[in-house]
Amino acid sequence: MALITEVETVEGRVRGRRYRDFLSWRGIPFALPPMGRLRFRSPQPMTPWSGVRDALSWGFAPPQMKFATMMGLGKYQPMSEDCLTLNVLAPAAPSTRPRPVMVYIHGGGYVIGTSATMLYGGQGLVEHGDIVYVSLNYRLGPLGYLDFSEFSTASRPIESNLGLRDQISALEWVHRNIAAFGGDPDNVTVFGESAGGNAVVSLMSSPHAEGLFSRSIAQSANAAVCYGPERSQRWSRIFLDELGAEDGREVQALESAGVRHLGKAGLSFMRRALEDEPGTLGYAPVVDGDVLPMAPLDAFAEGKAQRLPMIIGTNRREAALFRKFGDEGMPLTTDRVDLLFENTQPELRERVLSAYPSYPSENALTALCGDAMFWKPSLDCADGHTQTAPTYRYRYDYAPRLMDTLGLGATHATELVPVFGLGETTFGKSMTTLGGARDLRGVSRRMQGHWLRFAREGAPMDTWPRYDTHARRTMIFDRRDRVVSDPRRERREAWEGFRGYR
Repeated sequence: MALITEVETVEGRVRGRRYRDFLSWRGIPFALPPMGRLRFRSPQPMTPWSGVRDALSWGFAPPQMKFATMMGLGKYQPMSEDCLTLNVLAPAAPSTRPRPVMVYIHGGGYVIGTSATMLYGGQGLVEHGDIVYVSLNYRLGPLGYLDFSEFSTASRPIESNLGLRDQISALEWVHRNIAAFGGDPDNVTVFGESAGGNAVVSLMSSPHAEGLFSRSIAQSANAAVCYGPERSQRWSRIFLDELGAEDGREVQALESAGVRHLGKAGLSFMRRALEDEPGTLGYAPVVDGDVLPMAPLDAFAEGKAQRLPMIIGTNRREAALFRKFGDEGMPLTTDRVDLLFENTQPELRERVLSAYPSYPSENALTALCGDAMFWKPSLDCADGHTQTAPTYRYRYDYAPRLMDTLGLGATHATELVPVFGLGETTFGKSMTTLGGARDLRGVSRRMQGHWLRFAREGAPMDTWPRYDTHARRTMIFDRRDRVVSDPRRERREAWEGFRGYR
């Protein structure tokens, strides 16, 4: 039976649960609810409270499609704009020194996701790594990742990059309060996957986040997902058209619309945006001259990202997941590939396609899509960052037999199972029903060892060498890990100079 444990934060006292091996606090607010007049505003400081506040259950999920909030058979996490909460997990055993902190930012294309998802529990990292683990929620979709700041007035301010500002606000909370939970505010690793990986490289590129973390891990980050004012304004106006906003009354429409109405307009907007510009994400950080003075790819290329140690990598068959379960406008057809190059750099089309000899086969399209969306942008980040700070690059290749049988292989997000140590859970065991449980345990032990050593000391274990643009040594995680110099060299050379959408 769980017992009660209490901690004093700067904002007030919180009540969590004490289990045998760990302590848990859930649903701690790190900012005021962004509702009413605070909708489309930067996160505002939490009002201190008196007495003890329960932190015993998950907070609300950000508004999104219901299916993504499933927590069990027929059980869904309630949603609300009052969603700016975080969760803390810490070892129950006392420590003579502050523990390293790992802060996880979930993925989901900036349109779905919640920190309450089973995958992100963090218990495996806490139990094996002697760290303090933090997960957080942030605003999604039109409430967090469309830029309506052109309609801002002195009487009704509207800020940009709200989801990113939420993440920064959560990191500020960690800096203020994590010592009370046994964590070291001067040793914080921020890590995330997919959109969460994009959030990591965005935080690395934001002056507002300087000093809030010490190292970063970007897993399957589409680092190119950040757009300039022209595209951002065009997209916001497409959304307002779908919302039915009248000219001159855009702010009133944004303020008065219900969450369901915003969501319906958001889905229509995404369909239009992705149809016209395949390979983009409809919701994304924007270059606003404030939170993001420049796009992450430019910041890394120019040596202006935070000079902190970084792990960055992708999975072998990133795009297989989207081909199987929904392509979300990705360049997985020849028409979309043609449009991708037509919209960006048409002069590179033939050179890139020549690197995929079986094009336009399904396998070649899947490989090209994964490279364009995840591998190439991550490679560009690593190439730039290695000039200013320790950089470690990986590729995740491991796939149990069932995943290969399903045509997925080491696809997008599958590395989360070993990173979070989920092999013995129902979800993890389902992946190894045709064999591979022992191999998965080995991959998990090694990946967790690298991630945790990096969080403690700023470098993975000694078997993983630093990356540079000469040898390009990359750790390949598989049944037997290996270090490969310049994997996929022919593809890398073919993509040279591709920048994509801006």
